[in-house]
Amino acid sequence: MARFVSLNVFLGIAPIALIIALWQGLVSFGFAPAVLLPPPGSVFSRLLQQLVTWTFQQEIAATLIRLFAGFAIAVVLGVSVGIAAAASPAINAVVRPIVRVLAPLPKVALYPALLLLLGFGHGSKITLVTADALFPILLSTYYGASTVEQKLIWSAMAAGTPRREILFKVVLPAAMPSILTGCRIGLVISCIVVFLAEMITSTDGLGHALVTAARTFQAVDMFVPLITISLLGLILNALLGALRSYLLRGFPEA
Repeated sequence: MARFVSLNVFLGIAPIALIIALWQGLVSFGFAPAVLLPPPGSVFSRLLQQLVTWTFQQEIAATLIRLFAGFAIAVVLGVSVGIAAAASPAINAVVRPIVRVLAPLPKVALYPALLLLLGFGHGSKITLVTADALFPILLSTYYGASTVEQKLIWSAMAAGTPRREILFKVVLPAAMPSILTGCRIGLVISCIVVFLAEMITSTDGLGHALVTAARTFQAVDMFVPLITISLLGLILNALLGALRSYLLRGFPEA
């Protein structure tokens, strides 16, 4: 078991180490000027300096507030609508065409309209994150709920379980692996979208920090927000993976 864990850790670290080595090689052999592509040592050193400053911590906090708020709303809406659509043919008939039309639409195209409606603060960015993260969660929930073994539902009904309780005691637990898979996809999308929204228009956040550094040609400071959002995504994905393992203990795929 320990050997298996060590192998997984190595396989997780190796690609990242390879990318950093390639990055260092490009700088060392002069394929890219240090003014445009600073060495990784300088970037990580600057990152450590920035992490202890109140200003940079505020940038991280602003990004995380938008990310968590948008993602949480997407989870609540996606799981609720997905299960309702799987349980009710009438709701499914309403939701299906909406999903078919809106799911392929690049939600960032709606951002100018969101700015006009909700302003330049948290509201427009949270709404954009919600819109982008919603559909993977909704579709995964619908798929998981609609593929629940009918025998499980029949057994619960035969045991006298009320229909409302069947939803929470049978359907929701059985669909949990699919729901959590959709949540992991939605979380990755949320990290990308919140950063992009802050780059387009914002007065704070990691995306805004990157744009500010780029406008003043501070290459090292420009890479620091990129590394930070990557690390945040890595940490959040690991936490969600741990939550998934806890919630799915006893499932064969866990």
